[in-house]
Amino acid sequence: MNDKRESDKLGFWSIVLLAINSIIGSGIFLTPGSVVSRVGSKALLVYLIAASFAAILAITFAAAAKYVTKSGAAYAYSKAAFGENVGFYMGVLRYFSASVAWGVMAVAVIKSTISIFGGDPNSFQNVSIGFVVLMLLIWIINLFGQSVVKYIMNLSTIGKLLALGLVIFVGAFLLLSTGENHFSEIDTLQIAGKNVIPAVTTSSFVMAIVSAFYAFTGFESIASGSEDMKNPAKNLPRAIPLAILIIALVYIGVVAVAMVLNPRELLETKQVVAVAAIFSSPVLRAIILVGALVSMFGINIASSFHAPRILEAMARENQFPKWLAKRTKRNFPARTFLITLILAVLVPMAFHYSTDNLIILSATVRFLGFIVVPLGVIRFYLGKNVEPILTANKNKITDLIFPIFSILITLFLLYKYDWAAEFSVTVNGVTSLNWFAIGALAFGAVILPAILFILTKNERKKAEAMLEK
Repeated sequence: MNDKRESDKLGFWSIVLLAINSIIGSGIFLTPGSVVSRVGSKALLVYLIAASFAAILAITFAAAAKYVTKSGAAYAYSKAAFGENVGFYMGVLRYFSASVAWGVMAVAVIKSTISIFGGDPNSFQNVSIGFVVLMLLIWIINLFGQSVVKYIMNLSTIGKLLALGLVIFVGAFLLLSTGENHFSEIDTLQIAGKNVIPAVTTSSFVMAIVSAFYAFTGFESIASGSEDMKNPAKNLPRAIPLAILIIALVYIGVVAVAMVLNPRELLETKQVVAVAAIFSSPVLRAIILVGALVSMFGINIASSFHAPRILEAMARENQFPKWLAKRTKRNFPARTFLITLILAVLVPMAFHYSTDNLIILSATVRFLGFIVVPLGVIRFYLGKNVEPILTANKNKITDLIFPIFSILITLFLLYKYDWAAEFSVTVNGVTSLNWFAIGALAFGAVILPAILFILTKNERKKAEAMLEK
């Protein structure tokens, strides 16, 4: 039985594919025009900067993984570095964010599918039915065990890379065969006599970086299921940066093709999958649309793998009742999966499937982890950890310098972030506070952790008593 469980665990290349699948979702297909519309011809530089920041953060998270290989990622690292209370808070925060993120991805794939087949993607009834069908399908896939999940994640990752690779290959072919190049026109494009690209300011450049960076998020959740990986202490620090590099090359290639071939269509299109609009061939468009759906379905599978394991890891550490950590005969965390699924469904439903509000909620919460985890790695390096950690080869660059850079960059982005715009809504020319987004952020960051802290107080006391004995 143990041999079978070991064989089911993710090896190095499966971890790389899992990381790629966890990061590449709907963003590169749906919203490359948002970055271009902010900074024009400087979009490639923006993606390069965003990839560099993501790589620094990814290496920092990978450095944490060599000291702590327990499932739970940010929760496990924070607990080991700062103690039970900080670990508990970060665990709840990360779990909430991961669950909402899963919901966001589910809404994206449902709305895109409905739109592609000619339905109304804004119909609450249509999306709700699609939600139920999608979640049942994901539940069934996970019931078959990690080997099936691994197979589907790997297949979907390969599928999305082939679709994106096709964009790059065909774009390069058209450029070489026709000599068509519209890159120099981007900054002067006009629609209805008005410039499409505004004058680039420090603020707009930073917001473009933030927008592009969101396309790279997801790396921080890879280690959530480290207990289901082969030799995570060795494989994670190598797999995550490699995945970031591959993704950066793909993103920059896709955006470059779009900017060279047809920047106007990229910025003007009303198509769900914006990248497909740059090609005139219906066949190419269809292939890219299928690739987008494969991508979004794959990231749903990846999210269903990561998020429940955060809650499971906390239960194993006596932060939650032990019964939550029990698995099925197929080694499936059914109980935490069901709870996570319910949260991933209810939160989007409460927001009437407003992806804008949900993305704000999920993305904002992430930044706290980008400060706490690097601080934790610094404590591991200095030997200031509260709980025992693994003996690991310390590296000044990855364990000290990179975490410091991560903290400084995160603080800078938070300082330059356009909070007023992101937490407000404009209706009929009138701008007001987005109370749904504000309320949900307060719930996820303050109310939910406080409630769970009180409810699980006895569990933690029992754990402390056992440790003292």
